[in-house]
Amino acid sequence: MEKKILLGKVGAVYGIKGWLKIHSFTDVPEAIFDYTPWSLKLGGKEQSIEISDWRRHNNGLIAKFSTTEDRDQAQRFVGSEVFVEEDLLPELPEGEFYWRDLIGMAVVTDKGYDLGQVSDVMETGANDVLVVKANRNDGFGKKERLIPYIFDQVIVSVSNETKQICVDWDPGF
Repeated sequence: MEKKILLGKVGAVYGIKGWLKIHSFTDVPEAIFDYTPWSLKLGGKEQSIEISDWRRHNNGLIAKFSTTEDRDQAQRFVGSEVFVEEDLLPELPEGEFYWRDLIGMAVVTDKGYDLGQVSDVMETGANDVLVVKANRNDGFGKKERLIPYIFDQVIVSVSNETKQICVDWDPGF
């Protein structure tokens, strides 16, 4: 069974001809349309969908599905999550990772202190930030840390094999 990856979300209906706003989670927003077919999930239901057209609109994206001819037909897709088969995503060069690969990894300092696990990754504009949840009371009263994902400054190494990220980080911070 193929694993599906969340790539975006369907927003509000746009206009009266069945177009919908699309919120892309891909690095380059338009790249969401490079991966088809889409599988839309809403309320426990899953449906494969074909995109008949898409375009940029203002600062966002809009799309028309082959099954939507009017606003009412499009409305049933509002709020759906957009998934694609994992094998549609390109393999990354050595040393690069998808966010989904980092989530769940253990985070330890270069001195061996266990900081917890990556629970999320946030984009801040300047750099990505790891959200690290402590596995236990860590003695510093920290339940969650935000650690910049900056190689050669904070991130020492990332190992997909051991599912571990080594950081140069003060546990008290």
